[in-house]
Amino acid sequence: MRNRRIAAAGGVALACACQFVSQPVRAQSSITLYGMTEITLRYLTNDDARNDGRLFMGNGAVINSHIGLRGTEQLGNGLSAVFQLESNFNPQDGTASDSGRFFGSTANVGLSGKFGTLTLGRQDTPLFDKLVTTYDPLTYANYPENSWLPYALGAGLAADNSIKYVGQFGGLYVGAIYSTGGNYAWSGANGFSGQIPGHFTAGNLYGLLASYAYGALSLGAGTQQVRDNSNNRQALYHVDAAYAYGPTKLYAGYMHSQDNTGLVDALLAEQPMADISQLKNRNRIDDGPFAGIAWQVSAPLSLTGAFYYDHMRNATTSGNTLGSGNRYTIVALLEYALSKRSEVYGTVDFNQVSGAATVELPGRANQTGVAIGMRSFF
Repeated sequence: MRNRRIAAAGGVALACACQFVSQPVRAQSSITLYGMTEITLRYLTNDDARNDGRLFMGNGAVINSHIGLRGTEQLGNGLSAVFQLESNFNPQDGTASDSGRFFGSTANVGLSGKFGTLTLGRQDTPLFDKLVTTYDPLTYANYPENSWLPYALGAGLAADNSIKYVGQFGGLYVGAIYSTGGNYAWSGANGFSGQIPGHFTAGNLYGLLASYAYGALSLGAGTQQVRDNSNNRQALYHVDAAYAYGPTKLYAGYMHSQDNTGLVDALLAEQPMADISQLKNRNRIDDGPFAGIAWQVSAPLSLTGAFYYDHMRNATTSGNTLGSGNRYTIVALLEYALSKRSEVYGTVDFNQVSGAATVELPGRANQTGVAIGMRSFF
């Protein structure tokens, strides 16, 4: 998961100029190797059914550690061929963090020009892109205890076998994505499995998003929908806003989800359910507002506070009944830049659940996390 500071972090560019025999002009090509390593030491209360605390080393607080390649070839007349390959990894033990995929984060190729950018492959949805760059105060937090709202309601925020279009026209951003399937989704007693690609309805995903920036104010809205192999649907609708005032930036957003697939129940549950194979067709509804503030205290020091809330209806409980519940999360993040590429940080977060939401924590109805960490871009 990327950070709003990635653009400032820079990268290592391996540039080459290539001349094609059949063309009298020189086509400029560049390949950029980039990435980031981030690791934290974290303590979490009520981490299991016995309410034991746990001290552990893990991936980053805000971003997954990742390495990638990004390439561009100028084809002439303002048209370029582009590609991107990216893989997430766990720095604490060196393992892959994308379910064994070699490029589980991103793998796409396409064309870019004045019309925008059109790419094919596995890629982030426009909702993910704008949460990271503009609307989420934590730029899509990495800890499961902090990232549950956009991750669950946004159905993973990445899509296999997808066609994606992004256009930037002055202050107007337009993003659209369509996936023919193959995404991981809930399939009842079989757990998570890949959807069968190729259907126009069953197993697909689509998303639409528009965002407009005018001076210090940015507003966005969109929808995203995923269907399982049985054509059950999970649909998300969202509105977002961000406003910068001097060294301070304010964030606010709202997500509404309606799920008949069982996907949201399965993604959020941390306690066993009596009959999880019967999760479909429950019509779970989630309403999730969020807000935050980021303050650049000084050139190297920044402080961010975030609040996430979810009111759920028709949610599956541990007894396989339906009920209503609430969950909220409060997060504080303090970051200190050692250079343009490296920083240290500390976080404190608190989760509270009630009603049907109690299955979303493994032990008591509350959980507190404290962490220190470091990240370095290249």
